[in-house]
Amino acid sequence: MKDEKETGKKLQKSAMEEFLEKGFMKASLRTICKNAGVTTGALYFFFEDKDDLFGSLVKEPLTRVYQVMEQHFKDEKQAMESGRLLNGEIQEDDDADFQATLEIVHELYRYRDEFRLLLEKSQGSSVEGAVDEIVRICEEHYKLLAEAMQKQLGGEQIEHNVIHWIAHAQIDVFIYAVTHIDTEEEAVRYMEHAVKYMVCGWYGMFGIMPAGWE
Repeated sequence: MKDEKETGKKLQKSAMEEFLEKGFMKASLRTICKNAGVTTGALYFFFEDKDDLFGSLVKEPLTRVYQVMEQHFKDEKQAMESGRLLNGEIQEDDDADFQATLEIVHELYRYRDEFRLLLEKSQGSSVEGAVDEIVRICEEHYKLLAEAMQKQLGGEQIEHNVIHWIAHAQIDVFIYAVTHIDTEEEAVRYMEHAVKYMVCGWYGMFGIMPAGWE
């Protein structure tokens, strides 16, 4: 059992190197197996095919990010429905946004190679649309929040194209970090500014300015 586990890890380590170098489509299972010191037949004992092997590298990190997002969106929705976020408690929302951001940044840097695979090397795999799915989830959440705020505050309804852009912009903030910023510490400093920009911009669309930010 221990030997089997070790063999699986060797295959994943070899696959990580091969996928990072060549991308999903050009990566060779034969090379992966050779570098792992196992036969090609042994690979199929652990993984159904190349796509399954690639997915095994990114599944856990991606699932963790989904969990953080879903919990934050759930908390934010409850705060909105209670009216708390429209009663001068925007600073608390800013803090909650930044805390969720820190959790995601930690996962991104804990599994940085895995996320680089997902972002830069996944074309042709079953997970190449993962970023689009995350944008879709964000877009649905922001649409609900925008409708709730417009209903309570009045003013013009925020157009779908704007909501879609906001969702993309938020995800691009994280993509830029993991692909351009070398350390988690640097990424946290970058996010401090990015979160304030996003929060202030969101509330600014509804004519609300956080106290002390004028």
